Amino acid sequence: MAVTNLSHAKSISICIVNWNTREMLLDALRSIYRTCADSMVQVEVIVVDNASADGSAAAVAAEFPQAELIANVDNKGYAAGNNQAINRAKLPYILLLNPDVIVPDKCLDTALQFMEDHVDCGALGIRQIHPDGSLQRSVRGFPTPQTVLWELLGLSRLFPNSRKFGAYRMTWFGYDSVAEVDQPMGTFLLIRREAMQQTGIIDEQFTIFFNEVDWCLRCKRAGWKIFFTPDSEIIHYGGASTVQVGAAMAWESRRGLLQFYAKHYSNAQYLPLRAFVAMASWPHAWLQARRRQNG
Repeated sequence: MAVTNLSHAKSISICIVNWNTREMLLDALRSIYRTCADSMVQVEVIVVDNASADGSAAAVAAEFPQAELIANVDNKGYAAGNNQAINRAKLPYILLLNPDVIVPDKCLDTALQFMEDHVDCGALGIRQIHPDGSLQRSVRGFPTPQTVLWELLGLSRLFPNSRKFGAYRMTWFGYDSVAEVDQPMGTFLLIRREAMQQTGIIDEQFTIFFNEVDWCLRCKRAGWKIFFTPDSEIIHYGGASTVQVGAAMAWESRRGLLQFYAKHYSNAQYLPLRAFVAMASWPHAWLQARRRQNG
């Protein structure tokens, strides 16, 4: 049993999917248990290891026997791994958390209090900072064919303060106040169990990318709100797993985008935009892949 502090109403199941990030994962777990030690938060931690070759599973079992460990014999992917953890989760709130983070003191208390104060909030994203203390831009709009078109044409870079042309990457967003948003980065996505039950679990056709985007869109269509708050924050190192497979991730990202369009933007009025974005996105992915190959 991976549950501690059973007496308090603030209860959270933390779901972490890991692949070959042993030391970062251990640091993340240490930070979670450290911040919960003096907290009134009830927590269970579920770690899904996707057949890591670096001894991650054994290290978690040795240092954190109180965590529930699912050690897969093959790499099931990020979405399926999250679903394994979600299906084991028992508490009222579910946190999808990357292994390459540090959870500071009061982070979970503050985020859970926000959820308790906003009963219409189905999911919450928080402020994310780089290890050097600089802000990480972690909120985006939904990638409609139109908003991605502005991105591919470079209009978001030319007009970063425009809510129209910067709608996808939200280049105008200040990260200094509470706001209703479309899709916080899945690095830290705190979900109310009722919203998960109504919306459903992660769609596993989005193996790595766009699975949390798809979930957030379905959540909002189900009538829930999604918020960002700057009052809680994590330290995020970023890309610890995906950087290990380099250029392949650029192609996987574009494949995920087109799958997202096939699922949500299949109506006839979207077809011309979808066709253009599809044609433009593959050369863009090729350039990204070349940059990653060249370091």
